[in-house]
Parts: sequence; structure tokens; C-alpha cells
Amino acid sequence: MSRFPADTRMGCTPVLAVLCGALLAPQAYADDHAEHHNELSPTVITGVAPSSPLTIVTNPKDPRQPVPASDGGDYLKTIPGFALVRNGGTNGDPVLRGMFGSRLNILTNGSMMLGACPGRMDAPTSYISPETYDKLTVIKGPQTVLWGPGASAGTVLFDREPEQFGELGTRVNASILAGSNGRFDKVLDAAAGGSLGYIRVIGNQAHADDYKDGNHDTVASRYDKWNGDVALGWTPDADTLLELTAGRGDGEARYAGRGMDGSQFLRESLGLRFEKSNIGEVLDKVEAQVYYNYADHVMDNYSLRTPSGTGMMAGPMASNVDRRTLGARIKATWRWADVQLISGIDAQTNEHRQRSSAGVDTYKNLPRNKDADFHNYGVFGELTWYAADNDRLITGARLDRASAKDYRQRTGSGMMSRANPTAGDTRADTLPSGFVRYEHDLADSPTTLYAGLGHAERFPDYWELFSPNRGPAGSLNAFDAIKPEKTTQLDFGLQYKTADLEAWASGYVGQVRDYILFNYTPGMMGMTSQAQNIDARIMGGELGAAYKLTSNWKADATLAYAWGKNSSDGKALPQMPPLDARFGLTYSEDDWSAGALWRVVAAQNRIDQNKGNVVGKDFAKSGGFGVFSLNAAYRINKSFKVSTGVDNLFGKAYAEHLNLAGNAGFGYPANDPQAINEPGRTLWTKVDMSF
Repeated sequence: MSRFPADTRMGCTPVLAVLCGALLAPQAYADDHAEHHNELSPTVITGVAPSSPLTIVTNPKDPRQPVPASDGGDYLKTIPGFALVRNGGTNGDPVLRGMFGSRLNILTNGSMMLGACPGRMDAPTSYISPETYDKLTVIKGPQTVLWGPGASAGTVLFDREPEQFGELGTRVNASILAGSNGRFDKVLDAAAGGSLGYIRVIGNQAHADDYKDGNHDTVASRYDKWNGDVALGWTPDADTLLELTAGRGDGEARYAGRGMDGSQFLRESLGLRFEKSNIGEVLDKVEAQVYYNYADHVMDNYSLRTPSGTGMMAGPMASNVDRRTLGARIKATWRWADVQLISGIDAQTNEHRQRSSAGVDTYKNLPRNKDADFHNYGVFGELTWYAADNDRLITGARLDRASAKDYRQRTGSGMMSRANPTAGDTRADTLPSGFVRYEHDLADSPTTLYAGLGHAERFPDYWELFSPNRGPAGSLNAFDAIKPEKTTQLDFGLQYKTADLEAWASGYVGQVRDYILFNYTPGMMGMTSQAQNIDARIMGGELGAAYKLTSNWKADATLAYAWGKNSSDGKALPQMPPLDARFGLTYSEDDWSAGALWRVVAAQNRIDQNKGNVVGKDFAKSGGFGVFSLNAAYRINKSFKVSTGVDNLFGKAYAEHLNLAGNAGFGYPANDPQAINEPGRTLWTKVDMSF
């Protein structure tokens, strides 16, 4: 039974419910606004092509196959190049081209939501419900400097666009998803407004029970989540926007691969943004925002499971961690005849606290202790030169001043506890980043060629400085010695698009100096982790094509591959996803469609045992597999669409290479790491509504 009271589990709290009811009242629709929101595509998305070089833009409200869980990481893995470190049923950690953690900048409405768990049980994407956003943008590689520091692997933006009502009106988007293993999701997104402003209310609730894998074995994976958000916008004219946003959410999740579960994922968010467009002939636009995000996360071994009774986790235990993030950004867009410049400054500070104890909920009586404090201040500029009708040169530069302070008085726990040699110390670095990219459209062909060279320097994050038991050999700890990571990468590719054929290919090759690697060593007190810097080489790419065989039939295929080498010792770079191919076939006619998806994944034999990152490590080679799925969709009318599918039609028993070993508390072998299997045959149906 869920631990949430009925009144707090709803996507709309009582106050939001009143607002939702008001928005559902009959109103005159603004014609342009209604047309924009009422277009329901009668298809299920199985692959996404880039919209421009290295950039993918898609609508996260569209149904997808395989059906993603209600979190950002599971949604991202439907995009070629992404993989996921499996946790259980939800809250996996996204990986792009084999790169993980803060190498991937993930923002919601321009703000950064940072998780608090030292082991990333609450990855940043676990606080994101994709279907409550209007647009998802992915920029691969170090090919932008606008959205914060690091981002050596890429940048992910979940955005809600401002409402646009030409006259007094309302609009409502809603969806219901039901499926196997007790899956039941509800989303309501409603707005009302006029030419001078709007109010938008968003609520969602998601639930799933433990799923069964292809062997019909139960995998601990149950979760419950809810979110509620409100946006108030003032639009005194067509070129001005002032928007205030507020949100709150919570959840719980069982994890087959961890010794504890997540019994609380409390999120609180506030934001204020201002935009002014069409200012003058040169200064075109000014954007400014401030935001506050708070994560309060509880892990325990008694709320969603029974303590093992033996070993280190014999009795009930809990840990409560939180992180408070404040940030701001201001940027301006300047335009000349053939040049566009976007420049600005940003800042972020975040504070991390923790408390833990044995016993049921005894941690609530303890004070929270601050252990870390981070600051980052950056200045950036990105320039686009339209050199000719078919040629563009895009360059960017960024300079960051990053610092961290260690507040821990002691490190370790129990018999391993000792005085912290870096207590009270502060470390800081000045980090330059930048890129240059050339794009060329062929004159006699609908083809765009591009190549870009980027460099990103990344300050070690909380998980790399504070989570490891040890730092490099001879160091006091990780905080004392782990160096910033420096990635230099060449990205290149092409895009081709006609009425019948769309094809694209992107490749990369890079050198990472001082790559931050985790080394895990078994010991008397369990597994210990050591963070160290190495040098690494990476390369790989993605390619895809979609071809209209006839007016009704369409075939598509994508391929993604990532390769890495530890050039310091000649071994494979760990935690690399294997070759991943997807083949789709769709038949569509008028208001309905039917499709099939065949995903084929190769074996991964390039591993470095017991090496990895703060979440996962290579513990075994993995075999290849193929999974076949079917889907169908029907647009009933302008406002209703139903889509349905069966994922893993033949009930294949398989596990992804990027995975956690199953925990002994759920019956997995303690001394023989075993990967967590993926869901078996899964049926689902989704109804989308737009008014």
C-alpha cells in the first residue's frame, strides 16, 4: 500500500484542483492558440531525427515506444545515443555517448535541479516528468556554451513555452496511460488567459507496481510520483513576458539494485523570468531569470521492503539528504546584417546537507549537517556568422570560476570513521570552454555538412568530490586531489532531407584529460570506492534514415555506437553502452497508424571489471539481444487520440549492459553479481485529449 495520503498523492492539490475546475469552464477560444494545441498526431514515436546539426527537438507529450517511465532519464533513452543505468522501474541515470553525470547538463525551464543522494539514487532527471513540458531539446557534444558549465557530453533542455492567447480563452491538454504491472499515469495541463496574461496549471500522477521480467520473475520496481506546478504570466504587449512559476512534487520508489529504497523525493521550485524582444535594430532581445530548486530525499530499508536481518543492513536504517540550489542568468541577443551574438552571465550556488541514523524514522529527531557548498560564476558568448547563403560559422566561448568548500568534520562511518583532513578547506578553479563549428548547405542537394571542434573544462561535482571513500594514491581524499576534467572533441556529420527520404549521420572523436574514474575494491566492510584521474580517448556516433516507401508505408532505422579507452593503462573505458540499432516500419492512413519496432543490441565485451562511476561499475560482460514491439494509434476526432502498444512482444528475458547488480535483499546472489532484467511483455494504452 502506498505511504502517501490520498490528498497529497494527487497531481493537483486541492488548491490546484479548484484552478483546474475554473480552467475547464466554457470560454471563447483564441483561434490561433486552439489550433496550435489541438493538433494530435496519429502516430507513435519510435525514433527522432536531428532538426539541425547536433540538435534534436521533439515534443515530450507524444506517445513513444517502448513506453517510458514517468521520469526524464527513461524518456531520454528513446533518443539515439542515449542509454540508461537501470535502477528499477524508474529514476535511472541517463548516459549520452557513454558519458554520465554532470558531463550532461540537464535543465528545466533554464534552471538546474540537482539531486542530493551521494549515490545518485535521485538523479536530476528523477524530478522531471517529461509530459508536463512542451519541448525537449538535446544538443550533443560540447557545442554550446549558453546553458552552464561542463556539458562535455551534451545539453538537455526541458522547456515549457509561454502561453499565447490572442483573446480571452482557455485550453486543456490531458492524458491517461494504463498498462501492465499496474501502470497508471494521469496528466492535466490547462491554461486560461487573454492578451495581457495567463495562468497555467499542470499536475501529474504516476504509479506502477513491481514488474515481471521475461522469465516471469518479479523485479522490485514499484513507484508512486506526483507533481503540481503553476505559472502566472504577464504579457503587456506581444514582445514582453514576465512569468512567475512555482511547483512541488514527491514520490517513492523501490530499487532492485540498491540496499535502500527512495521513500521521499520531495521537490520545491520557484522561478521568475523576463523576456523583451524586438528592442531595436541591433539589440534584439534580453532574457533574465532567477530560480530556486530544493530537493529533500529520504532513503531507507524499511518503508518499501523488510530489513534483511543479517549483515550491515540487518536492522532499519535511514538517510536524509537535501540540496538547495539558487541560480540566475541574464543574456542578450544582438543582431547585425550577417551576425548574431548571444552573450551573458550566469551564477549558481548550492548547499548540501545530510543526516542519518538506525531505527525507524529516528533521523527526524536529528539536526541536518551541512557537508558541502558549491559556487559557480560564468560569462559566455555565442556568435553565429552567416558567411553566405549556404555557409554558417558558429563559435562560442565561456569562462567559469568554480569553487567548493568541505564542511565535513569526519568521514566514513562506524569503525571506518576518522577526522576529515580537509575540514573547512575551499578549492577553486578558473575553467575556460569554447567551440567552433562550420555548417555548409550543398548548392545542388538538400544536404548539410558540418564539423565542430569543442573544448569543455568541468569542475568535479559533489558525487566525485564527496562520495568516494578514497582519492588518488597519496592524496588525503578525493576533495583534496581530484582534478577538473578537460574534454576536447571533434564532432562532424551530415543531414539529408527530401519529401521521401530523411537521412543523417553524426560522429565524434575526443580526448579527455583527467577523466574522473571510480575504482571499486571489495573489503571487510563492503565495497570501497576510489576516485582517480586518468586520460581517455572516446569516439563513436549515430546514424539514421527514414524513407517513405509509399504514401502509406514508412520505414526508419537508427544506429548508435560509443567506444572508449583508458589511455593511461590501455584498458577499455568502463560503462560504455554497446552497439544499439532500431528498425521501424509504420503504416498510416488518414487518422490511424500501425507500426512495429525491432531493437537489436550487440554484446558488450569491452569492460574493465570493478571500474565505473558513482552509480555503476562494470561487473561482467553482457550478451546481445533483440526485442520486438508493436503499436497502433487512432485519432478519434480533433480533440481525442488513443494509442496502444505491446513492448517486448515475445517476452524476451534480457538485461541492459549499463545496469546495477541485483541486491541480496531481493533474492539476488550476494557474491555473484547479477544484472537486473528489463520488463517482459508489457501492454499499454494511452488516451490524449486536447481542447
